[in-house]
Amino acid sequence: MTDTRHPTPRNARLLLILAGILLIAANLRAPITGLPPLLPILQPALDLDTTLAGLLTTLPLLAFAFFSPLAPRLARRTGLEAVLFAALVLIAGGIALRSLGPQWSLFAGTAAIGIGIALGNVLLPSLIKRDFPTRIPSMTGAYALTMGVAAALASATMTPLATRFGLGWDGALATMIVLPLAALAVWWTRLSGRHNPAAMTTAGTRAAPVWTSALAWQVTLFMGLNSFVYYVIVGWLPTILLAHGHSATGAGSLHGLMQLASAVPGLLLGPLIQRSRNQKAIAVAVSLLIVLALGGLLAHPSLATLWVVCFGFGAGAGVTLSLMFMGLRTRSPEQAAALSGMAQCIGYLLAASGPPLIGWMHDAAGSWDVPLAGCLALALVMAVFGFLSGRDRQIHDTRPV
Repeated sequence: MTDTRHPTPRNARLLLILAGILLIAANLRAPITGLPPLLPILQPALDLDTTLAGLLTTLPLLAFAFFSPLAPRLARRTGLEAVLFAALVLIAGGIALRSLGPQWSLFAGTAAIGIGIALGNVLLPSLIKRDFPTRIPSMTGAYALTMGVAAALASATMTPLATRFGLGWDGALATMIVLPLAALAVWWTRLSGRHNPAAMTTAGTRAAPVWTSALAWQVTLFMGLNSFVYYVIVGWLPTILLAHGHSATGAGSLHGLMQLASAVPGLLLGPLIQRSRNQKAIAVAVSLLIVLALGGLLAHPSLATLWVVCFGFGAGAGVTLSLMFMGLRTRSPEQAAALSGMAQCIGYLLAASGPPLIGWMHDAAGSWDVPLAGCLALALVMAVFGFLSGRDRQIHDTRPV
Protein backbone atom coordinates (compact mmCIF):
# COMPACT_ATOMS: atom_id res chain seq x y z
CA MET A 1 0.00 0.00 0.00
CA THR A 2 1.30 3.46 -0.90
CA ASP A 3 1.90 5.79 2.02
CA THR A 4 0.07 8.98 1.08
CA ARG A 5 1.09 10.82 4.22
CA HIS A 6 4.35 11.87 2.65
CA PRO A 7 4.65 13.91 -0.55
CA THR A 8 6.08 12.22 -3.61
CA PRO A 9 9.46 13.51 -4.83
CA ARG A 10 7.69 15.38 -7.65
CA ASN A 11 5.18 16.99 -5.28
CA ALA A 12 7.95 17.93 -2.85
CA ARG A 13 9.87 19.50 -5.74
CA LEU A 14 6.82 21.50 -6.85
CA LEU A 15 6.18 22.69 -3.27
CA LEU A 16 9.79 23.83 -3.04
CA ILE A 17 9.47 25.65 -6.36
CA LEU A 18 6.22 27.26 -5.17
CA ALA A 19 7.89 28.48 -1.98
CA GLY A 20 10.78 29.81 -4.04
CA ILE A 21 8.45 31.61 -6.46
CA LEU A 22 6.57 33.35 -3.64
CA LEU A 23 9.76 34.34 -1.82
CA ILE A 24 11.26 35.78 -5.00
CA ALA A 25 7.98 37.62 -5.64
CA ALA A 26 8.33 39.31 -2.25
CA ASN A 27 11.58 40.88 -3.53
CA LEU A 28 10.30 42.17 -6.88
CA ARG A 29 8.67 45.38 -5.69
CA ALA A 30 9.28 46.02 -1.97
CA PRO A 31 12.93 47.23 -2.28
CA ILE A 32 11.68 49.92 -4.69
CA THR A 33 8.38 50.93 -3.11
CA GLY A 34 9.94 51.19 0.34
CA LEU A 35 12.06 54.14 -0.77
CA PRO A 36 9.57 56.92 -1.76
CA PRO A 37 8.03 57.30 1.73
CA LEU A 38 11.56 58.05 3.01
CA LEU A 39 12.28 60.78 0.45
CA PRO A 40 11.16 63.64 2.76
CA ILE A 41 13.80 62.43 5.25
CA LEU A 42 16.41 61.30 2.75
CA GLN A 43 16.45 64.38 0.47
CA PRO A 44 17.62 66.92 3.07
CA ALA A 45 19.98 64.38 4.65
CA LEU A 46 21.85 63.79 1.37
CA ASP A 47 21.10 67.16 -0.27
CA LEU A 48 19.09 65.63 -3.14
CA ASP A 49 17.01 67.93 -5.34
CA THR A 50 13.78 66.83 -7.06
CA THR A 51 15.59 65.62 -10.19
CA LEU A 52 18.00 63.40 -8.26
CA ALA A 53 15.17 62.08 -6.12
CA GLY A 54 13.27 61.18 -9.31
CA LEU A 55 16.39 59.42 -10.59
CA LEU A 56 16.28 57.08 -7.60
CA THR A 57 12.91 55.83 -8.85
CA THR A 58 14.08 55.79 -12.47
CA LEU A 59 17.30 53.82 -11.96
CA PRO A 60 15.60 50.46 -11.27
CA LEU A 61 13.31 50.99 -14.25
CA LEU A 62 16.30 51.62 -16.52
CA ALA A 63 17.85 48.43 -15.17
CA PHE A 64 14.60 46.60 -15.97
CA ALA A 65 14.70 47.95 -19.52
CA PHE A 66 18.35 47.23 -20.33
CA PHE A 67 18.82 43.92 -18.51
CA SER A 68 15.46 42.26 -19.23
CA PRO A 69 16.49 41.11 -22.76
CA LEU A 70 19.58 39.40 -21.30
CA ALA A 71 17.63 37.22 -18.86
CA PRO A 72 16.31 34.62 -21.38
CA ARG A 73 19.79 34.22 -22.87
CA LEU A 74 21.38 33.69 -19.45
CA ALA A 75 18.68 31.19 -18.49
CA ARG A 76 19.23 29.15 -21.66
CA ARG A 77 22.92 28.86 -20.82
CA THR A 78 22.87 28.22 -17.08
CA GLY A 79 19.27 27.33 -16.15
CA LEU A 80 16.43 29.26 -14.59
CA GLU A 81 17.33 28.38 -11.01
CA ALA A 82 20.92 29.57 -11.29
CA VAL A 83 19.95 32.95 -12.78
CA LEU A 84 17.22 33.48 -10.21
CA PHE A 85 19.71 32.71 -7.43
CA ALA A 86 22.10 35.28 -8.90
CA ALA A 87 19.25 37.79 -9.06
CA LEU A 88 18.62 37.37 -5.33
CA VAL A 89 22.33 37.84 -4.58
CA LEU A 90 22.24 41.12 -6.53
CA ILE A 91 19.16 42.31 -4.64
CA ALA A 92 20.68 41.46 -1.25
CA GLY A 93 23.99 43.10 -2.15
CA GLY A 94 22.19 46.16 -3.48
CA ILE A 95 20.14 46.57 -0.30
CA ALA A 96 23.31 46.37 1.81
CA LEU A 97 25.17 48.86 -0.43
CA ARG A 98 22.22 51.28 -0.58
CA SER A 99 22.10 51.41 3.22
CA LEU A 100 25.73 52.36 3.81
CA GLY A 101 24.95 56.07 3.91
CA PRO A 102 26.85 58.02 1.22
CA GLN A 103 25.06 59.35 -1.84
CA TRP A 104 27.15 57.25 -4.25
CA SER A 105 26.28 54.00 -2.48
CA LEU A 106 22.59 54.92 -2.44
CA PHE A 107 22.57 55.16 -6.24
CA ALA A 108 24.90 52.19 -6.82
CA GLY A 109 22.88 49.96 -4.51
CA THR A 110 19.63 51.04 -6.16
CA ALA A 111 21.06 50.13 -9.57
CA ALA A 112 22.15 46.67 -8.33
CA ILE A 113 18.68 46.07 -6.89
CA GLY A 114 17.18 47.03 -10.23
CA ILE A 115 19.34 44.54 -12.15
CA GLY A 116 18.42 41.71 -9.78
CA ILE A 117 14.72 42.52 -9.96
CA ALA A 118 14.92 42.72 -13.78
CA LEU A 119 16.16 39.13 -13.96
CA GLY A 120 13.47 37.90 -11.56
CA ASN A 121 10.70 39.83 -13.32
CA VAL A 122 11.51 38.23 -16.67
CA LEU A 123 12.13 34.65 -15.58
CA LEU A 124 9.35 33.99 -13.07
CA PRO A 125 6.65 33.83 -15.82
CA SER A 126 8.86 31.37 -17.70
CA LEU A 127 9.32 29.24 -14.57
CA ILE A 128 5.54 29.13 -14.08
CA LYS A 129 5.01 28.25 -17.75
CA ARG A 130 7.51 25.40 -17.37
CA ASP A 131 6.46 23.92 -14.02
CA PHE A 132 2.76 24.89 -13.77
CA PRO A 133 1.59 25.02 -17.41
CA THR A 134 -2.07 24.31 -16.59
CA ARG A 135 -2.25 26.72 -13.65
CA ILE A 136 -0.76 29.90 -15.09
CA PRO A 137 -3.52 32.31 -13.92
CA SER A 138 -3.74 30.96 -10.35
CA MET A 139 0.04 30.76 -9.92
CA THR A 140 0.55 34.23 -11.38
CA GLY A 141 -2.18 35.55 -9.10
CA ALA A 142 -0.49 34.01 -6.07
CA TYR A 143 2.88 35.54 -6.78
CA ALA A 144 1.33 38.91 -7.71
CA LEU A 145 -0.49 38.83 -4.36
CA THR A 146 2.75 38.10 -2.51
CA MET A 147 4.53 40.85 -4.43
CA GLY A 148 1.82 43.36 -3.53
CA VAL A 149 1.62 42.46 0.15
CA ALA A 150 5.40 42.72 0.56
CA ALA A 151 5.39 46.07 -1.25
CA ALA A 152 2.57 47.34 0.97
CA LEU A 153 4.38 46.34 4.15
CA ALA A 154 7.56 48.04 2.95
CA SER A 155 5.71 51.27 2.10
CA ALA A 156 3.83 51.39 5.39
CA THR A 157 6.71 50.50 7.72
CA MET A 158 9.67 52.47 6.37
CA THR A 159 8.77 55.86 7.89
CA PRO A 160 7.91 54.47 11.37
CA LEU A 161 11.10 52.39 11.36
CA ALA A 162 13.16 55.46 10.44
CA THR A 163 11.54 57.89 12.88
CA ARG A 164 9.61 56.19 15.67
CA PHE A 165 12.14 53.38 16.10
CA GLY A 166 15.15 55.61 15.51
CA LEU A 167 16.74 53.57 12.71
CA GLY A 168 17.12 56.51 10.34
CA TRP A 169 16.49 56.22 6.60
CA ASP A 170 19.54 53.98 6.10
CA GLY A 171 18.68 51.60 8.94
CA ALA A 172 15.07 51.34 7.76
CA LEU A 173 16.17 50.45 4.23
CA ALA A 174 18.65 47.91 5.59
CA THR A 175 15.86 45.90 7.25
CA MET A 176 14.64 44.83 3.82
CA ILE A 177 17.63 42.52 3.41
CA VAL A 178 15.64 39.82 5.24
CA LEU A 179 13.54 39.34 2.07
CA PRO A 180 16.33 38.24 -0.31
CA LEU A 181 18.10 36.28 2.44
CA ALA A 182 14.96 34.21 3.06
CA ALA A 183 14.56 33.55 -0.65
CA LEU A 184 18.24 32.63 -1.02
CA ALA A 185 17.86 29.99 1.70
CA VAL A 186 15.23 28.21 -0.39
CA TRP A 187 16.96 28.59 -3.75
CA TRP A 188 20.25 27.38 -2.28
CA THR A 189 18.60 24.00 -1.70
CA ARG A 190 17.69 23.94 -5.40
CA LEU A 191 21.31 24.51 -6.40
CA SER A 192 23.19 22.55 -3.74
CA GLY A 193 20.97 19.49 -3.44
CA ARG A 194 20.11 16.85 -5.96
CA HIS A 195 18.19 19.34 -8.09
CA ASN A 196 20.30 20.44 -11.02
CA PRO A 197 19.44 23.79 -12.60
CA ALA A 198 16.77 22.94 -15.12
CA ALA A 199 16.85 23.91 -18.74
CA MET A 200 14.30 26.42 -19.88
CA THR A 201 12.61 24.26 -22.47
CA THR A 202 12.19 20.65 -23.34
CA ALA A 203 13.77 19.11 -26.35
CA GLY A 204 12.11 19.95 -29.62
CA THR A 205 10.49 23.19 -28.55
CA ARG A 206 11.31 26.37 -30.43
CA ALA A 207 10.29 29.89 -29.61
CA ALA A 208 8.46 31.85 -32.29
CA PRO A 209 9.96 35.32 -32.74
CA VAL A 210 8.20 37.91 -30.61
CA TRP A 211 9.66 41.21 -31.82
CA THR A 212 7.79 40.93 -35.13
CA SER A 213 4.48 39.87 -33.58
CA ALA A 214 1.60 42.37 -33.41
CA LEU A 215 0.19 40.53 -30.38
CA ALA A 216 3.54 40.77 -28.59
CA TRP A 217 3.58 44.54 -29.15
CA GLN A 218 0.03 44.83 -27.86
CA VAL A 219 0.98 43.01 -24.65
CA THR A 220 4.13 45.11 -24.40
CA LEU A 221 2.31 48.42 -24.70
CA PHE A 222 -0.43 47.37 -22.28
CA MET A 223 2.25 46.52 -19.73
CA GLY A 224 4.34 49.58 -20.57
CA LEU A 225 1.56 52.12 -20.15
CA ASN A 226 0.43 50.47 -16.92
CA SER A 227 4.02 50.54 -15.65
CA PHE A 228 4.49 54.18 -16.68
CA VAL A 229 1.46 55.35 -14.73
CA TYR A 230 2.08 52.98 -11.81
CA TYR A 231 5.69 54.04 -11.20
CA VAL A 232 4.80 57.72 -11.54
CA ILE A 233 2.29 57.33 -8.71
CA VAL A 234 4.62 55.07 -6.69
CA GLY A 235 7.36 57.68 -6.97
CA TRP A 236 5.32 60.83 -6.42
CA LEU A 237 2.19 59.89 -4.44
CA PRO A 238 3.62 60.83 -1.02
CA THR A 239 4.72 64.19 -2.42
CA ILE A 240 1.33 64.74 -4.11
CA LEU A 241 -0.46 63.95 -0.86
CA LEU A 242 1.83 66.27 1.12
CA ALA A 243 0.91 69.05 -1.32
CA HIS A 244 -2.76 68.44 -0.46
CA GLY A 245 -2.22 68.75 3.29
CA HIS A 246 -1.45 65.21 4.43
CA SER A 247 1.27 64.56 7.00
CA ALA A 248 4.39 62.59 6.07
CA THR A 249 3.20 59.64 8.16
CA GLY A 250 -0.29 59.82 6.66
CA ALA A 251 1.11 60.01 3.14
CA GLY A 252 3.30 56.98 3.83
CA SER A 253 0.30 55.07 5.17
CA LEU A 254 -1.76 55.85 2.06
CA HIS A 255 1.21 54.83 -0.07
CA GLY A 256 1.18 51.49 1.75
CA LEU A 257 -2.60 51.23 1.36
CA MET A 258 -2.18 51.66 -2.39
CA GLN A 259 0.34 48.81 -2.44
CA LEU A 260 -1.99 46.64 -0.38
CA ALA A 261 -4.85 47.37 -2.79
CA SER A 262 -2.58 46.41 -5.67
CA ALA A 263 -2.18 42.96 -4.10
CA VAL A 264 -5.92 42.22 -3.93
CA PRO A 265 -6.31 41.37 -7.66
CA GLY A 266 -3.95 38.46 -7.12
CA LEU A 267 -6.69 36.86 -5.01
CA LEU A 268 -9.46 37.47 -7.53
CA LEU A 269 -8.03 37.34 -11.03
CA GLY A 270 -6.46 33.88 -10.88
CA PRO A 271 -9.66 31.87 -10.32
CA LEU A 272 -11.64 34.21 -12.61
CA ILE A 273 -9.26 34.00 -15.57
CA GLN A 274 -8.69 30.28 -15.10
CA ARG A 275 -12.32 29.86 -16.20
CA SER A 276 -12.39 32.60 -18.89
CA ARG A 277 -11.88 32.24 -22.62
CA ASN A 278 -10.44 35.75 -22.98
CA GLN A 279 -9.56 38.76 -20.85
CA LYS A 280 -10.78 41.65 -23.02
CA ALA A 281 -13.44 42.98 -20.66
CA ILE A 282 -11.23 42.58 -17.61
CA ALA A 283 -8.31 44.45 -19.20
CA VAL A 284 -10.55 47.35 -20.25
CA ALA A 285 -12.24 47.49 -16.84
CA VAL A 286 -8.99 47.72 -14.86
CA SER A 287 -7.70 50.43 -17.22
CA LEU A 288 -10.87 52.49 -16.69
CA LEU A 289 -10.54 52.03 -12.92
CA ILE A 290 -7.13 53.74 -13.16
CA VAL A 291 -8.77 56.53 -15.19
CA LEU A 292 -11.39 56.96 -12.44
CA ALA A 293 -8.75 57.08 -9.71
CA LEU A 294 -6.60 59.68 -11.47
CA GLY A 295 -9.67 61.77 -12.28
CA GLY A 296 -10.67 61.57 -8.65
CA LEU A 297 -7.26 62.77 -7.45
CA LEU A 298 -7.63 65.70 -9.86
CA ALA A 299 -11.20 66.69 -9.06
CA HIS A 300 -11.66 65.65 -5.41
CA PRO A 301 -8.27 65.15 -3.68
CA SER A 302 -10.02 65.24 -0.29
CA LEU A 303 -11.21 61.69 -1.07
CA ALA A 304 -7.62 60.54 -1.54
CA THR A 305 -8.14 57.30 0.41
CA LEU A 306 -10.83 56.15 -2.06
CA TRP A 307 -8.79 57.10 -5.14
CA VAL A 308 -5.62 55.49 -3.78
CA VAL A 309 -7.47 52.21 -3.25
CA CYS A 310 -9.01 52.37 -6.74
CA PHE A 311 -5.67 53.14 -8.32
CA GLY A 312 -3.87 50.40 -6.45
CA PHE A 313 -6.48 47.82 -7.41
CA GLY A 314 -6.51 48.88 -11.06
CA ALA A 315 -2.74 49.08 -11.47
CA GLY A 316 -2.23 45.84 -9.54
CA ALA A 317 -4.75 44.10 -11.77
CA GLY A 318 -2.98 45.56 -14.80
CA VAL A 319 0.42 44.19 -13.85
CA THR A 320 -1.09 40.83 -12.85
CA LEU A 321 -2.82 40.58 -16.24
CA SER A 322 0.42 41.53 -17.99
CA LEU A 323 2.27 38.73 -16.19
CA MET A 324 -0.48 36.25 -17.04
CA PHE A 325 -0.29 37.27 -20.71
CA MET A 326 3.37 36.12 -20.74
CA GLY A 327 2.16 32.55 -20.32
CA LEU A 328 -1.29 32.69 -21.90
CA ARG A 329 -0.15 34.28 -25.17
CA THR A 330 2.87 32.01 -25.73
CA ARG A 331 3.44 28.35 -26.61
CA SER A 332 6.56 27.41 -24.62
CA PRO A 333 8.58 28.50 -21.57
CA GLU A 334 11.29 29.85 -23.90
CA GLN A 335 8.77 31.96 -25.80
CA ALA A 336 7.25 33.13 -22.50
CA ALA A 337 10.70 34.32 -21.41
CA ALA A 338 11.24 36.05 -24.76
CA LEU A 339 7.90 37.87 -24.55
CA SER A 340 8.56 38.74 -20.91
CA GLY A 341 11.98 40.13 -21.83
CA MET A 342 10.55 42.18 -24.69
CA ALA A 343 7.57 43.51 -22.72
CA GLN A 344 9.71 44.47 -19.76
CA CYS A 345 12.47 45.99 -21.88
CA ILE A 346 10.16 48.30 -23.84
CA GLY A 347 7.61 48.65 -21.07
CA TYR A 348 10.07 49.72 -18.41
CA LEU A 349 11.94 51.96 -20.83
CA LEU A 350 8.64 53.83 -21.13
CA ALA A 351 8.13 53.64 -17.37
CA ALA A 352 11.64 54.92 -16.64
CA SER A 353 10.80 58.22 -18.31
CA GLY A 354 7.77 58.65 -16.07
CA PRO A 355 9.04 59.90 -12.68
CA PRO A 356 11.56 62.47 -14.01
CA LEU A 357 9.17 63.61 -16.77
CA ILE A 358 6.33 64.06 -14.31
CA GLY A 359 8.67 65.84 -11.89
CA TRP A 360 9.67 68.22 -14.70
CA MET A 361 6.02 68.78 -15.68
CA HIS A 362 5.19 69.58 -12.06
CA ASP A 363 8.01 72.09 -11.81
CA ALA A 364 6.97 73.72 -15.11
CA ALA A 365 3.24 73.84 -14.31
CA GLY A 366 3.56 74.60 -10.63
CA SER A 367 1.00 71.96 -9.65
CA TRP A 368 0.18 68.27 -10.02
CA ASP A 369 -2.91 68.83 -12.22
CA VAL A 370 -1.20 68.70 -15.62
CA PRO A 371 0.92 65.60 -14.80
CA LEU A 372 -2.12 63.74 -13.46
CA ALA A 373 -4.18 64.67 -16.53
CA GLY A 374 -1.41 63.31 -18.78
CA CYS A 375 -1.38 60.02 -16.87
CA LEU A 376 -5.17 59.82 -17.18
CA ALA A 377 -4.92 60.13 -20.97
CA LEU A 378 -2.32 57.33 -21.10
CA ALA A 379 -4.60 55.09 -19.04
CA LEU A 380 -7.29 55.53 -21.71
CA VAL A 381 -4.82 54.38 -24.38
CA MET A 382 -3.90 51.48 -22.12
CA ALA A 383 -7.54 50.32 -22.27
CA VAL A 384 -7.26 49.95 -26.07
CA PHE A 385 -4.14 47.78 -25.85
CA GLY A 386 -5.73 45.83 -23.00
CA PHE A 387 -8.67 44.93 -25.25
CA LEU A 388 -6.28 43.76 -28.00
CA SER A 389 -4.04 41.82 -25.59
CA GLY A 390 -7.02 40.15 -23.95
CA ARG A 391 -8.13 38.29 -27.07
CA ASP A 392 -7.81 34.50 -26.98
CA ARG A 393 -4.74 34.21 -29.20
CA GLN A 394 -1.13 33.04 -29.06
CA ILE A 395 1.98 34.24 -30.82
CA HIS A 396 2.58 32.41 -34.11
CA ASP A 397 5.50 32.36 -36.50
CA THR A 398 3.17 33.26 -39.35
CA ARG A 399 1.67 36.39 -37.82
CA PRO A 400 4.21 39.19 -38.33
CA VAL A 401 3.35 42.84 -37.86
